[in-house]
Amino acid sequence: MEKMRMESVDMTKKNIDRIAALFPNCITETVDEERSTPDHKVYKKAVNFELLRQMLSGDVLEGDEAYEFTWVGKKAAIVEANKPIRKTLRPCPEESVEWDTTENLYIEGDNIDVLKLLQESYLGQIRLIYIDPPYNTGSDRFVYPDSYVMGEDEYEDGIGLFDEDGNVLFKENNVNNPRFHSVWCSMLYSRLILARNLLSDDGAIFISIDDNEVDSMLKVANDVFGEDNFINVITVKTKIGGVSGSSEGKSLKDATEFIGVYAKNKTRFQLNPVYLRTKLFTRIKSYEIEGKSWKYTSVMSKLEDKVLIKEDAEHGMKYYGYKTLETMSISAFAQSMGITEEEVYNRYADRIFQTTNAQSSVRQTVMRETKGLDYPMIGLEYVPIKGKNEGKTIEVLYKGEQRRMMMFLSDAVEKVDDEFVYLDKVTTLWDDIQYNNLTKEGSIEFPNGKKPIKLLQRIIEMASDDDSIILDFFSGSASTAHAVMQTNAEKGSHRKFIMVQIPEETGDGSDFRKAGFSTICDIGKERIRRSSAQISDELGIMSQGLDMGFRVFKLDDGNMNDVYYSAGEYRQDMLSLLESNVKSDRSDLDLLFGCLLEWGLPLSMPYTSEQIEGCTVHTYNDGDLIACFDENIPDAVVKEIAKRQPLRAVFRDSSFNGSPAKINVGEIFKMLAPDTRVKVI
Repeated sequence: MEKMRMESVDMTKKNIDRIAALFPNCITETVDEERSTPDHKVYKKAVNFELLRQMLSGDVLEGDEAYEFTWVGKKAAIVEANKPIRKTLRPCPEESVEWDTTENLYIEGDNIDVLKLLQESYLGQIRLIYIDPPYNTGSDRFVYPDSYVMGEDEYEDGIGLFDEDGNVLFKENNVNNPRFHSVWCSMLYSRLILARNLLSDDGAIFISIDDNEVDSMLKVANDVFGEDNFINVITVKTKIGGVSGSSEGKSLKDATEFIGVYAKNKTRFQLNPVYLRTKLFTRIKSYEIEGKSWKYTSVMSKLEDKVLIKEDAEHGMKYYGYKTLETMSISAFAQSMGITEEEVYNRYADRIFQTTNAQSSVRQTVMRETKGLDYPMIGLEYVPIKGKNEGKTIEVLYKGEQRRMMMFLSDAVEKVDDEFVYLDKVTTLWDDIQYNNLTKEGSIEFPNGKKPIKLLQRIIEMASDDDSIILDFFSGSASTAHAVMQTNAEKGSHRKFIMVQIPEETGDGSDFRKAGFSTICDIGKERIRRSSAQISDELGIMSQGLDMGFRVFKLDDGNMNDVYYSAGEYRQDMLSLLESNVKSDRSDLDLLFGCLLEWGLPLSMPYTSEQIEGCTVHTYNDGDLIACFDENIPDAVVKEIAKRQPLRAVFRDSSFNGSPAKINVGEIFKMLAPDTRVKVI
């Protein structure tokens, strides 16, 4: 039986295998320093990069000059992202809410390790990633303990500031600034490399940042996602006052932050339309105040005597002519009806119009097919093959000899509580979201860096579907989780969230610590609990069916003792001293979810545990995996598991007494469940 790795994916090896499939001549061998001994050399695959570069160029390559964005520590960040780890995510049902039924996840741990562990289970499954990483405000302290974080001496050595004799080779204006940039870029770069793998082909990432690192963030993201997949930079108005890290007279007051948007694959990515809603008459008056021209100023008071002109059965088009058309100004129509202009707008939005000479293919067809026909209004009835009316039979009207397309106000407004609101498509300037009084949003105080729920809801509605998974791996106070639940409540959707947060300790003597919150994770989890309760209270019985829970997992060292990974280094007499290759503090649940991570199964599916012949058997998601980690499993239990024909089965290596017993297990599955993959730990 095959043995499970019990460690995260070796991304370097996977990348080399991909290159080997395309360019086998670029693959060579090199000594594996970690596995080799003085008496025994072990070799591993490697890439001949010079040859690969030449394979990808039509010209002979010479020299090292190239256009690229780089910094001290970039290569180390790549190595860090690709390096496998022997860690796991341990389930914590006691800290969870609705553990058995929820599909939401809250994961405590350094996000770079968590992202590595999620590579198999959520590869290409995340539709939307939102992150609000630490802003680089000049501090040399990061709570993310990456191995490539450098001090001043390391930075000077990396850039070659001194020669062998200690002489300065060149001088920089301020060594601190580039060093801080390097550390921050490395921190973000390795995480984005891993995050990109998790995005679906039609997915996107939204990255919040301030002006300290917006330039570096965009360059790092361009490097990871490619400039061709850049979508927008959104400017968010956050406040009116404040100087944000500078002195009066030295810089302008800082009132904005930014959100960089990148697609995994721009050709597959599509933004959902999101609108700003303003009371219709308020919107009209704002045009007058701003000196703009309001276009919807006429009413179609009469449209009659419709006749069929011609029919194009092949293309499903019918052309109609209207013999009678009467139009009036808004003011004249209001006077004739004895009502105010505001009442006209609120009652007759489906008859208020403007015209346009849109250069669409449909309008060109109408002009060609009805040329010379003398009707004041032409109607085209057809079924659009794309757009908001896709698959529906609609009629579009064209006015006058020029066949100007009629655009009705009702298509640009929405009725809310018997009153029309005007819909303005959201642009890259978001100045309508309130940042005041955020500290208590979500029924819990969190004064630093909280993002408004409305901001996150806009992103969620814009870049995800009703059943998408949304990931935030700098989750802080879990505002994103709150926003997902609020969106589900308002839209009746079934979006799921995955929150990841390093368990940064709250300050000694702080209000958080006094309130019982030892870490930022404690705050985040409680925020989700309180937000869930608040939404449920507001909706009452209507909240039934909404997923208001979350499963908690905590990053920890792997479930296996060192002997599991390097049994060859132990003598036979030493092995007898080791009672188990599984750590003594690990439960069946720890082992089960550790296997899910390696086998690429999501962590949110239902499972059951039952007793069969005195052994505990775990069934995950109706047979995606069945596991039994008991010692000395009898054949009857193995046969019962095999009869259920799961897709995967896993046992402990020590469950069977020697090789003959393992061979027997293999034969049982060959006979009863030949398609089941069987592994041991």
